[in-house]
Amino acid sequence: MPAWARTLLLIGALLSAAPLAAQTSDLVSQSSLRVCADPANAPMSDKAGNGFENKLAEFVAAKLDLPLKYEWYPMATGFIRNTLRANKCDLVIGYAQGHEMVLNTNHYFTSAYTIVTRKADEIAAVDALSDERLKGLSIGIVAGSPPATHLARNGLIAKARPYNLVVDRRHESPIVDMLGDLNAGEIDAALLWGPIAGPLVKSDFPDLQVTPLLKETLPPRLFFRITMGVRQGEKVWQRKLNSLIRRNQDEINGILVEAGVPLLTDMGSEMLDLAQ
Repeated sequence: MPAWARTLLLIGALLSAAPLAAQTSDLVSQSSLRVCADPANAPMSDKAGNGFENKLAEFVAAKLDLPLKYEWYPMATGFIRNTLRANKCDLVIGYAQGHEMVLNTNHYFTSAYTIVTRKADEIAAVDALSDERLKGLSIGIVAGSPPATHLARNGLIAKARPYNLVVDRRHESPIVDMLGDLNAGEIDAALLWGPIAGPLVKSDFPDLQVTPLLKETLPPRLFFRITMGVRQGEKVWQRKLNSLIRRNQDEINGILVEAGVPLLTDMGSEMLDLAQ
């Protein structure tokens, strides 16, 4: 193929791609911050605006000087397809780093699974699932969650009590049920994702305590970095949010700490020192 023909083909390809790039960029609303959220996913988000993700959404909207609007959909199968990908909203406030369904921003916090116990019990001092004091106890676990493998490895699965993983929180609240069972003495401990356990215990269960599991070195890992999620390809929007996160990390930390979210260093090996 002559050089001039290759050049024309390249120009044609660039011209045909240009409208698509513009269209992708134009999908992000310029008149409001459109957030995709679960209407019944406390303590993270709810329609009343009480969740810490609601507070973060309000914070981001204020920094962007835009009104906040929600697209509500249960955080279950089809959430991204029916919200972000359907162009009904432009931002998911909390999404695990590395998930291919969204384009992740830089992470804005790291947290881990925790063991929740009654403050008055001997096992309140336990901070690892290999602790012998857990032997023979009934431990609540969300079915299919990463700590289940660790329970099995340490011989604790036989008496574990499973709670449902994927539910419509408008009708079921298995995690609240688990904490209620622990508070009532029906189980001895609970293994829960820290950003759920911390706020719920802080607001509703004063006799319980939350201890991050920082000593589990074998897979699967129990700590995760949390980002904001945008549509694939929307790099300009992603960079804008990255800049916002970087400039306002202290305020973001403050919102999370006020809610009761346990914050860890990036590698999940120790609690974040907010005094630095």
